[in-house]
Amino acid sequence: MNEILPPKPNQKKKRLRNWLIFIVIGIIYVWAFKGVYERADWSIFNNLAEKFDRVIPRLFSPDWAETEKVWGYIIETIFIAYAGTLIAAILAVPFGFWAAKNMVKSPIWNTLGKWILILDRTFPELILAILFVITVGPGPFAGVLTIGLTAFGMLGKLYAEIIESIDMKVVEAMEANGANKLQILFYAIFPQVLPEFLSFALYRFEIDIRASTILGLVGAGGIGTLIVIAAANRNWEQLGLILFGIIIVVSIIDFASTKIRKRLV
Repeated sequence: MNEILPPKPNQKKKRLRNWLIFIVIGIIYVWAFKGVYERADWSIFNNLAEKFDRVIPRLFSPDWAETEKVWGYIIETIFIAYAGTLIAAILAVPFGFWAAKNMVKSPIWNTLGKWILILDRTFPELILAILFVITVGPGPFAGVLTIGLTAFGMLGKLYAEIIESIDMKVVEAMEANGANKLQILFYAIFPQVLPEFLSFALYRFEIDIRASTILGLVGAGGIGTLIVIAAANRNWEQLGLILFGIIIVVSIIDFASTKIRKRLV
């Protein structure tokens, strides 16, 4: 018996479509680069080599006498990231359940939970940091609030996806045996999701370490504050020490976090 093979796609049409997409993208790139080229002030590159010769050697000659001061700001940055991520990880749990389709059966309520998380992710960190600096004043507290609010939207979305992927047969089996909602939550759902919750929270902590170094630029505490002061005073030796400290701390945290996440998942 002869098998009926599906009709082959029209290769000419596919090729023509691909070429059209390629041409359109090429036109957009040419238009974009042409606009940048016409509006750019290329005179800034005239003395670029001289500026690099003056600045770069000083960056690679850190002022080790400032180590204690820089280390204090780096510790503050780590605690800002830790406190903000902790707040976000706790807030994201109920919102993750709210946005998960298999937990909230009502499409209206489920969509509302998703939209809240989407709305939170639309705000840039620096804009929120400026708002919090204006509201609560400059300092680490503004940085913690900024990190907490921006991180919780991302974690809430990831948590919702994790919850939606759990094995519902375990939940149904406990319901059939008369378990109440709390028992189902603690014995059927949390054991399945907690390792990945913690893994994503650690991953977000890595991101927040980097983010919290930038927030000080607008007065939200951390090492960014010292970066602004060092750059304003042309203290390139101190700035070099700051950059060296940030690289070391971020590398250590990334390495440790990766090891912990591998054990969790």
